[in-house]
Amino acid sequence: MLNRNPLMKWRVYILLCADGSYYVGHTYDLESRVRDHNLGRAAVHTALRRPVVLVYSESAGSRLAASERERQIKRWSRAKKEALIGGNGQALRELSKRRGR
Repeated sequence: MLNRNPLMKWRVYILLCADGSYYVGHTYDLESRVRDHNLGRAAVHTALRRPVVLVYSESAGSRLAASERERQIKRWSRAKKEALIGGNGQALRELSKRRGR
């Protein structure tokens, strides 16, 4: 079993890549994961778009919860991701409304 620090928790994160794109992921060790992205050892998307900057993260109660939240955010539009990153609850609510309603 891995020796995990009890103060660390599962995190969902968004990185801003050098080309302006966003990368969404989840991890148990955010600091190490961001370092790995910047070293080109984490994901092909970020390896080709370095350097990356952490622009958002949130806690998740479990690995499953983190994975599900990551998949949810990945489906969002750029505008909706930016509202989340900026903490703009009003814009996030507006962008969350289904089209045609």
